[in-house]
Amino acid sequence: MPSEDQKRVLDPERDAAALKALTHPLRIRLLGMLRQDGPATASELAVRTAESSASTSYHLRVLAKYAFVAEAEHRDGRERRWQAVHALTSWSNEAMEATPGSRAYVNLSRRSQIRHLAASLARHEADIADGRLGREWVEPSGISDLMPRLTPESLTELREAFDRRLEELTARDAGDPRAVPVVLLTAGLPLAPREPDPGPGAAAGDAGDAGGGS
Repeated sequence: MPSEDQKRVLDPERDAAALKALTHPLRIRLLGMLRQDGPATASELAVRTAESSASTSYHLRVLAKYAFVAEAEHRDGRERRWQAVHALTSWSNEAMEATPGSRAYVNLSRRSQIRHLAASLARHEADIADGRLGREWVEPSGISDLMPRLTPESLTELREAFDRRLEELTARDAGDPRAVPVVLLTAGLPLAPREPDPGPGAAAGDAGDAGGGS
């Protein structure tokens, strides 16, 4: 669990330009890669993202302008290496509702996390199948899909308790050579009750989740 000095807390008013810079899928992806896998060059990231080196280099410079990434120690003098400045970007959901730009960033960031989960699942499955992870990781790994009924206060309490326990366990395992990076995404997304089915007399197109075909 990142400490407070490893977090970048965004404010929609103070960081409006930085938020606009982050509202780009490739920039979010590059920042995530540097956080997960460590320092890299624009060329290395270009290979991993199937983008051109010119593109990744440009977007890394934009991230550096707003202090999301910085130059890392170079292996040689031929090409810049970049590293993430912070381990985590966080914000107040209530504050981020203030402007269309900050809301757009939150929505984009959440969808990027879903894509990250899918990519991480594929990588995990390959690591288990190819023996890069030991069999001791098979049982504790997994994804839960739960639908508890909670109040806003209970959901807040659950998230805070989870964060506290994760911080404790991360500190406990910090010096254990068996510890590996674990992709751990949590979601608490309340859903409004569905409207009652209006019945067979409803007009076409009012059938809830029914999608239109092409």
